[in-house]
Amino acid sequence: MAQDKYTAVWVSHTSMSDFIKCPRSYYLKNVYRDKNTGRKIKYITPAMALGQVVHDVVESLSVLPVDSRFVEPLTDKFEIAWKKVEGKKGGFTSSDTEFEYKTRGREMLKRLMANPGPLKNLAVKIKMDLPHYWLSEEDNIILCGKLDWLEYYPETDSVHIIDFKTSKTDESDGSMQLPIYYLLATHCQTRPVVKVSYWYIERNDEISERPLPDISVAEPKILKIAKEIKVARQLERFKCPSETGCYACSPMEAILQGNAEYVGVDEYNSDVYILNDALDTDKPESEIL
Repeated sequence: MAQDKYTAVWVSHTSMSDFIKCPRSYYLKNVYRDKNTGRKIKYITPAMALGQVVHDVVESLSVLPVDSRFVEPLTDKFEIAWKKVEGKKGGFTSSDTEFEYKTRGREMLKRLMANPGPLKNLAVKIKMDLPHYWLSEEDNIILCGKLDWLEYYPETDSVHIIDFKTSKTDESDGSMQLPIYYLLATHCQTRPVVKVSYWYIERNDEISERPLPDISVAEPKILKIAKEIKVARQLERFKCPSETGCYACSPMEAILQGNAEYVGVDEYNSDVYILNDALDTDKPESEIL
């Protein structure tokens, strides 16, 4: 099949996680468009807003020379970036809640300034707005995703994948996130990946190294899920595994049912909503980026 990015099915760690948890959730987050605006819909929670802003600040460092990264305090950058999510734009329904999350974010960045570790070393920046490659040309499937940080080891001309975590819980051992990032880093730049790590920046001064993924096992598993998504899209079959709805799709269903408050359009041109207190749980926090 000829390569055609416009007809290809694009998959990422986030979209595949959505599909595994609940195909209906995947549909509402990745396929559905509001019939009035033509835009995707999404909801925002304080935990999501916190993760978004901290990641934006960290990502801004990767394009700077090593000696320029900490000239401007990260907390100053944080204050500017926070304006995008302040108030209801970030799911904050009270000033006390916003203060709590904002304080957490500032403390994370203070930790990075005090313990920069790999952030003070050379980094590789993939020259794509959204790193991607053909997971399967035959099946017309593209794997995509943003990598938080690629530390560069000049002595071996190799890279170290680092994913920053702002959640309070650890990523599960069975997560496909690092294998997917390993594949993206391998296909979207030329240097070998020799190390993969998480950095739980709310509580740890140092990275948590993980075993290098076994791609002979991970890649077929990733492709299998991607093919299932493609079939679901072709058949337009996206059913929740629970007859009464599940935690993954219920927040999105609440938007469709008018049980959420519209707060605006985000930088990705999606309609953004906040949920009422009964649905605004902490469950999504462990899924952030």
